[in-house]
Amino acid sequence: MSVLPDLHLHYVQACQNLSQPENPFVVRVLQEADKNNEISTKGITLKLAGNNHLVPVPRVTDDDLGVLVSVLGQAAFVTGLDLAYNLLTDAGAKTIATFLQENSTLQYLNLMFNDIGPSGAELIAGALHSNQNLVHLRMTGNKIGNQGGMFFASMLKINSTLEKLDLGDCDLGLQCLTATAIALTHNKSLKAINLNRPLLFSQQEETTVHIARMLRSNSSLVELHLGKHEMKNFGVKQLCDALYENSSLRYLDLSCNNIICDGVKFLGNLLKRNQTLEILDLNANWIEDVGAIYLSEALTTWNRGLQALSVVSNNITGKGLVALAQAMQSNTKLSHIYIWGNKFDRSTCVAFSELIEVGRLELGCTDVAPYEVDGEVFLAELSHGLDKHRYWIPPCAAAAPSAANASLEIVPVSEY
Repeated sequence: MSVLPDLHLHYVQACQNLSQPENPFVVRVLQEADKNNEISTKGITLKLAGNNHLVPVPRVTDDDLGVLVSVLGQAAFVTGLDLAYNLLTDAGAKTIATFLQENSTLQYLNLMFNDIGPSGAELIAGALHSNQNLVHLRMTGNKIGNQGGMFFASMLKINSTLEKLDLGDCDLGLQCLTATAIALTHNKSLKAINLNRPLLFSQQEETTVHIARMLRSNSSLVELHLGKHEMKNFGVKQLCDALYENSSLRYLDLSCNNIICDGVKFLGNLLKRNQTLEILDLNANWIEDVGAIYLSEALTTWNRGLQALSVVSNNITGKGLVALAQAMQSNTKLSHIYIWGNKFDRSTCVAFSELIEVGRLELGCTDVAPYEVDGEVFLAELSHGLDKHRYWIPPCAAAAPSAANASLEIVPVSEY
């Protein structure tokens, strides 16, 4: 592996040659990279994210990026680049695209929540037509819109290396979601995709129909995020019908939709037959007690594949929550459950307190913890969940990864 010594010195020299001021944050990160490279054998990730609340940093601009990639072009030990929450625009996207076409070692690139638009998306997606090394790309929060999403859909027809693609909160539209679903019908490499919060102006759930059709034939996708799709019972039925024929999907995220108990009945029937699905996220729907009981019946008797379930904020009362607690007593495979935001009563508190006391449910695998006042048991909230670290990474490891984000712990898709 070729090594570029004193990476920060090369950056400083490049800034001087271009008469450009140095970014002290970039210099500091490169100094750390020089130290880590001496002991690293697998490569390192440069963490230049601009959202460090403990130590405010000058955010990376397009000009900073231009100098940085000129230095990284020879640094084979840099295999990951985190540029989230910075000030990159389409001009920075052009620099990134050129870098991706020329670089042969970068495997992880995080560009989430910059200011990249459709033209920048076209450049980055175009670079991935020929790039054969990038494994994980995060574009979350860049307003690339339907037009930019179409470029990534076209890329998925050609690229055979990318394993994880995050296009959540990118203002995707009906056309590009449909095109993406069609592309994934034939794509054999992508293992995880985030399509959360598109801008849909139809109530017909056409996109869900196309995604369901894709799931019937796709045999590589492991993780699928469909949060905030305004999905209703019809859409859930389409997905469930498709998943009877799918044996690869392990993580299904249906959070923040309009799913009620009738839709959960389809999921309950699916869980009776599908033993592949390991994580089901129903956070912020409206399944109520009836839906919780549908799930508990499937988990009690038939299903032994599901490992994590989130029913946070679903208007479930004690009857449904106790049913889920009882399901955990007979189903030893289910290890993670998240229930905060529902209507706890005394029976709920006692049921989950007992699960935790006997060791059936570990505190790191749920979002509640029991405490006692005047002899009566209550439940307090723990800051755990399936998507705790989807949008941010803590600067210090305050909690174990399994406690903070069960999905990353249970279903690893790739190194990144």
